[in-house]
Amino acid sequence: MRADLVPDDLWERVAPLLPPAPERRQRYPGRLCVPDRAALAGVMYVLRTGVAWRDVPAEAVGCSGVRAWRRLRDWTEAGVWPRLHAALLSELRRASLLDLDDCSVDGSHVRALKRGDQVGPSPVDRARPGSKHHLIVDRHGTPLAVTLTGGNRHDVTQLLPLIEAVPPIRGLRGRPRHKPRRVYADRGYDFDKYRRLLWKRGVKPLIARRRAAHGSGLGKVRWVVERTFAWLHQFKRIRVRYEWRADLHVGLLQLACSIICLRRLHASR
Repeated sequence: MRADLVPDDLWERVAPLLPPAPERRQRYPGRLCVPDRAALAGVMYVLRTGVAWRDVPAEAVGCSGVRAWRRLRDWTEAGVWPRLHAALLSELRRASLLDLDDCSVDGSHVRALKRGDQVGPSPVDRARPGSKHHLIVDRHGTPLAVTLTGGNRHDVTQLLPLIEAVPPIRGLRGRPRHKPRRVYADRGYDFDKYRRLLWKRGVKPLIARRRAAHGSGLGKVRWVVERTFAWLHQFKRIRVRYEWRADLHVGLLQLACSIICLRRLHASR
């Protein structure tokens, strides 16, 4: 197995979250189960390179693509990836590397090459099938939550679901933080209805007005969400949506967000 695919610090955080392997039968036990770390290496290989699951080099990675996909399916259904992301966010907060006061939201279109859940005609790609990634980040660009919708969904429809998708972030004494104090967004979120809904939740909306002159100054804060999208799309498997199942694509998105959080921990050392 290639050690660079699953670094030790990532494996130390993932291993306690994985469900136990099923016991082998005494009679007709079949082939030996692939080790979890080798299966994770197969998932990481596909996430980074974007190759098809059947093209994973089993000799180099230590696991075939089919087995890696099956393990990804099982771990996604077991809720491993959101728990991993929440644990890393708590580590960042404990290290004073998370600023939840000012958060930014935005959406990004991706082409969907297969039909499936959360796919719709993309208004920016000649109505071809597409999906949309919706992301909320903190002041430094650390991803807090990500959601997936069809390509024809308006960004503002995911504003409140994004706020609610932020997990309770521990790490310091007192109540866990689970919502920002201020949210920055571009003109696509300019609806007074959603401003009122944010105020009711105790969140101050800082949203640019449509048909107003550029130069509001909000870009000085919200540019970080664009940079985080660039980081996410460096993982080639999520730059274009290949997964038919929406939950598997979201699982890969959450794994990529966890890797970005881990990189931020490394950069602070």
